[in-house]
Order: sequence, then structure tokens, then C-alpha cells
Amino acid sequence: MKRISFWVALCLGLSLLCGAAWALPAVAPKDIKSGYVYVGPVGDGGWTYMHDLARKAMDKAYPGLKSSYVESVPEGPDAERVMETFIRNGSKVIFATSFGFMDPVQNVAKRHPDVIFMHCSGYKRAANVGTYFGRMYQARYLSGLVAGKMTKSNTIGYVAAYPIPEVIRHIDAFTLGVRKANPKAKVKVVWIFSWHDPAKEKEATKALVDAKSDVIAMHADTGAAPQAAEELGVWVIGYNSDMSRYAPTKFLTSPIWNWSVVYKHVLDGVTKGTWKSEDIWWGMEKGLVDLAPFGKGVPQSVKDLVAKEKAQIASGKLDVFAGPIKDQKGKVVVPAGKSMSDKDLLSLTWFVEGVEGDVPK
Repeated sequence: MKRISFWVALCLGLSLLCGAAWALPAVAPKDIKSGYVYVGPVGDGGWTYMHDLARKAMDKAYPGLKSSYVESVPEGPDAERVMETFIRNGSKVIFATSFGFMDPVQNVAKRHPDVIFMHCSGYKRAANVGTYFGRMYQARYLSGLVAGKMTKSNTIGYVAAYPIPEVIRHIDAFTLGVRKANPKAKVKVVWIFSWHDPAKEKEATKALVDAKSDVIAMHADTGAAPQAAEELGVWVIGYNSDMSRYAPTKFLTSPIWNWSVVYKHVLDGVTKGTWKSEDIWWGMEKGLVDLAPFGKGVPQSVKDLVAKEKAQIASGKLDVFAGPIKDQKGKVVVPAGKSMSDKDLLSLTWFVEGVEGDVPK
């Protein structure tokens, strides 16, 4: 299951770090072949689409670099086969872009200690295996500010994939933004138990609109929810990419990924001979996460509010999960003057005040 989740990274990851020194000599870009293992189709408009945009950007940034990819790779033995094929064809750097590729990466990495592997959202590392993800909750919070300002019914719908810490963390951050902008608003969650199911995403959107939601947010990989929102005439906030093309008149913004930031960091290390195994969890300060351009319906006052809060986050002055924070029952879980640790964020299993819905067990 994709991205399930980086939450164990800080809980278990440290114990898996390899203490031995390890390095490969610098490699010229023309001598580098890189392989990308994708869990979805490059045309999904979301998760895999954004990874592939970054791959293409790297090919332009490093003249002579040769990259290849395989899309819609099942999480299991097939992933090992794909990586072994990359290596037989000369790949020395492999990016595996889904949580479920974690064990296959470890297995192949042991057999090929001269190949560098980067695994997205996992927690197992080795001398030649690094991990990477991003603090998407920061952009989620900003998009929540927009939703809170734009709702008239004070009910905002959220199409959610799986009840895992990553998704819960993003719903909570979004709701904290919503409630800061509009303390009367609530966020209603519908689970679809899938990352990539356009039919379910549309059905969930329709159900949320029937429940009086006039703004829709989402954590899924396609543009189906924005398409449904456009058809139903309600505002929508996308995810992963700029999804304005799916909802040309009702799009507000999207929390988006810029994987090029990580891929350039990795390839710079390879070309300079300085690459090392590390656990990357960057945010707005590095530009790994951001917001897509605003839709035409977003007032300037809302844009100004987001710009102010974004600057505070990027500078480190604003912590999205700083207290006081209450849970759904109104209990103060994070007191004033305190903030949630990364360990707490990566294992988050409860909703903040303002969320309507349960976390399935």
C-alpha cells in the first residue's frame, strides 16, 4: 500500500541506519543511468504524474543523463524484477516511489551494493539505500485557510484514501487551517480505502455535497474529485498537482509536490561523489511542498492571508502543530507553548477538533 506511511520512520528508522562508511566515486552525468519505479500510471494527474515531471526535469538539468521508468508496478516481487532489469541495463541510481516497494528495495540493494537506491516514504535504510518524503502537512494547513474562508455552509468535505497516520496528519493540518480562518467550520471525512479509484472519488464527492459541503478537499491520486466538484458547482482543493484543468471554474488551489528538489539533491551527490544514505523529510523551507496557483475565485484578502502564513512557516516561526490543540472530544492534547514532535506526527492516529468522522480501526 502506497505511502503507508513514513510514520514509522522516526520510530524505527534510527535502529536501521548503517554505521559503516560508504561512498562511490563521483560520476559524470553522461555516465549515469537512473531508473524510476512507479506504483501508478504517469497519466494519473497526481502522485505518479508529479514524480515523472521531476524525472523529466532531471534529464534536462543534467545533460547526458539517461533515465527510464516503469509505471503501474505492483508492490511485491514484480518490483524486484523491474529494479533488476534497470540494473542489467546499466542503472546506477534507482528511485522507488511507493511505500510498498520498501522490502523489494532492501532485497535488491543487498545484491547490488554498487547501486544507489532512494525509497519514497519508507523507513528502512542501508549503506546504499536512502529514504525521502516531505512535510506536506504545511501546505495542507495553508489550503485549509483557503477552504475556511471560502465556505458559506461551514461544512467542508474531505475525500480520504486510507486511515493511516500520513492521511490523518494531513486532515488534521487542513482542519487546523480551516478553523483558524473560520472557527465555525467543520470538516466532514469520507474514506474510500484506495489511492487511485476515480469512481469512488466521484461517489465520495457527491455524498459530501449531498451532506451540504460547499468546498471539497481530497487525498487521492486522480482528478476525479475536482471533476465531480466542477460538475456539482462547489469549490474544490486538489492534491499532488495543479488540478485546475479538472475544475476550471471551481478550483481554489492544491497542495503540491516538487520532487525535483529531492532528485536534484540526490543526483548532485552522485555527480560529486558526496551521496550518503539519509532520511529526508523536508518542507516549505526547501520548496519540496507548496501550493498551486490560486483559482480565479480566490479573493485577494485570502491570498494575502495565505502569503503571510506561508512566510511564517517557511521561516520556521510558525509550527502548524503548535498548541493549544484539542481533539474531537474537546480535550487539550497539545497544551499552549508545546508542539507535537516528529515522532508524534509520524504516528498520528486521532482527529483534531472540527473534524467530523471516525478513524477506522
